Amino acid sequence: MTMSQSRSRMASGTAKPQEPVQNATTAASPKRAPLSNIRRFSLRKFCPRRPDPPRPFKHVLLKHFSWSFPGVTTEYPVLCLGPSLSILIIDRCVKGFISPMEEKDNPRLYRVRHSMAHVLAQAVQTKYPTAKLGFGPPIEHGFYYDFDFSGTAFQETDLKEIEKIMRKIIGQGQEFKRLDCDHQAALDTVKKHRNEPYKIENINNLAGRGEKNFSFYTNGTFLDVCEGPHVENTRELQSAAFKLDRVAGAYWLGDEKRPMLTRIYALCFEKQPELDEFLKRRKMAEEFDHKKLGKELDLFEFEDLVGKGLPLWLPNGTVIRNEIQKFAEEMEFKYGYKRVATPNIAKQDLYLKSQHLPAYEESMFPPMIVKDEDGSEATRFFLKPMNCPHHHLIYASRMRSYRDLPLRLAEYGTCYRYEQSGELSGLIRVRCMSMNDAHIYLRLDQFEEEFRNLMKMYQEFYDTFKLSSYRFRLSVRGKENAHKFKGDAAMWDKGEALLAKVLNDIGVNYYVGEGEAAFYGPKVDIQFRNLMGREETVSTIQVDFLSPLNFDLKYTEAGGAEGVPVIIHRAPLSTHERFISYLIEYYGGAFPTWASPLQVNLIPVNQDCEAFCKKIAEELHQSFVRVEVDTSDNSFNKKIRNSTVRKNPMTLIVGNKEMEENRVTIRRYGIEKQETMTVPEFKAMLHEEITGRKMLREPMSALI
Repeated sequence: MTMSQSRSRMASGTAKPQEPVQNATTAASPKRAPLSNIRRFSLRKFCPRRPDPPRPFKHVLLKHFSWSFPGVTTEYPVLCLGPSLSILIIDRCVKGFISPMEEKDNPRLYRVRHSMAHVLAQAVQTKYPTAKLGFGPPIEHGFYYDFDFSGTAFQETDLKEIEKIMRKIIGQGQEFKRLDCDHQAALDTVKKHRNEPYKIENINNLAGRGEKNFSFYTNGTFLDVCEGPHVENTRELQSAAFKLDRVAGAYWLGDEKRPMLTRIYALCFEKQPELDEFLKRRKMAEEFDHKKLGKELDLFEFEDLVGKGLPLWLPNGTVIRNEIQKFAEEMEFKYGYKRVATPNIAKQDLYLKSQHLPAYEESMFPPMIVKDEDGSEATRFFLKPMNCPHHHLIYASRMRSYRDLPLRLAEYGTCYRYEQSGELSGLIRVRCMSMNDAHIYLRLDQFEEEFRNLMKMYQEFYDTFKLSSYRFRLSVRGKENAHKFKGDAAMWDKGEALLAKVLNDIGVNYYVGEGEAAFYGPKVDIQFRNLMGREETVSTIQVDFLSPLNFDLKYTEAGGAEGVPVIIHRAPLSTHERFISYLIEYYGGAFPTWASPLQVNLIPVNQDCEAFCKKIAEELHQSFVRVEVDTSDNSFNKKIRNSTVRKNPMTLIVGNKEMEENRVTIRRYGIEKQETMTVPEFKAMLHEEITGRKMLREPMSALI
């Protein structure tokens, strides 16, 4: 399990900053493969095809930083390019950066969003003549533009008026015209048109990196430094298909020492129904946000006294954790895993040996320095950032025979990683996590069969949780930052070829993610979409030829010679924190009966029925069913409503008739039809549903 597994990632080869949910923004990372490529499919129905060729991304992610003011938190990635790479653009209006939306993803929509960004800038300067322009790129769901309103009282309430000006500009049918010139002419053009210090600075920066050719686009009286492309005329833009969305802050050039600009975000699509659908889905995503539901359903908390990114699991959330872990442990027992347990701290020497410390020290908690009792020597300990090195030592604790392989060691190990404050987000990005981790030590000739078994196991997990929309990424080393990938080229060639071969042999439809490999080897990441269509890595399978060398792992072959095992790192259910955050949003907080904090809620119609309800509850409790009886003073309708708000999977209604006939009336969450059955029939049905881990309705998000 790599440290990158805990990070939210896109399908691209670049880690994407966590997308905040509301009143917050992130400058989107470049995408390697469009989300439109995602298909619903089962592991049982693979569509074989050759992998997409790796796509080079020639940028360096320098750092992330974040800032906030009332109601707004934002993160911004800083990208740096060499002189020969200035053709790459952040918004096609300013050379030198990579676009958050690539033109090839949807050329027509790219032109629309790019042109709308110019219309926004023109409208803002119409209302605020002294406003200065920053950058304005198309992004995943629309576009934005950065402005310096220094000396002007900009109000977010002015967005409606700016929208009206934009629609007026669209109706004027202004033509987009291009002008090409050299460096000096570009400076003269900007200075002649109006005072735009940020544009002038950017032109000079690009010239300093070797850029010689510059271009401008005009529409009406508006002019901007711009690479294009655009629509030909503003009448091609749909005035009902955009919406100014929100306002956030962004430092100029991503430098906190530079001026804070005002960023206006807009949603933009080709047609109004697409905008309406997006707004509908976003509203649902906000309602299903795991941070919101986690609070409402009493699942987890964060407390300043404990520390940022260190969740406190409340009783309800702990039930979900325990049930998922129990399921995982039963599945691993079925597939031949042996459980181990390892300490939460280890000496520095262990992580130096594994090469984790040189690669990830900046993401680890600072060391604890412990002196010997006589004070003669100090030992440095680190909180465990991963389980792998500990498991390797367990393997190495005795000589292994070829008959012992594959040896599968599993642990729900607690790990600690010092994520930056601006990167923390609910349970998705935390500093303390419990991993569904395992390491498989095997001979090379056993690899394909073991990989097939892993696919079978993963499918069983996905079927049980009703997960269906995912795709596979073969994550390989990248040309950029080549130093972070340890080991020689031959080892990497072998590992990448091995994974590609087995994926092709079993017919998995996948794409290549260059630069997404772990530092010790390539991997297969299973990418899931959230409600807004963004991809996250939930499961992973990694091949490792490096660690056996670092730890001198051996086994005795049939002829008595020593062999070196291959290691598979696998994590089908990620960490408790990441996986449960995904399930909360996927289920809309309504977990299946087997994993629900409260499985059965009994509601007596009147006081005469309370004793009967308590008797049923006691019998269910003896069978290890999580059950309650609502004996509160609330009205009957209020009790029903409370049970629904708590998203209880089963609410049993007991009135005089049910009591006389030894029956219960069952209301299931998300299912309109009620059913009545005898108490013994209900117990048998409930037992079968829980032990079989059945989910009798579709997840809430899957219905959208």
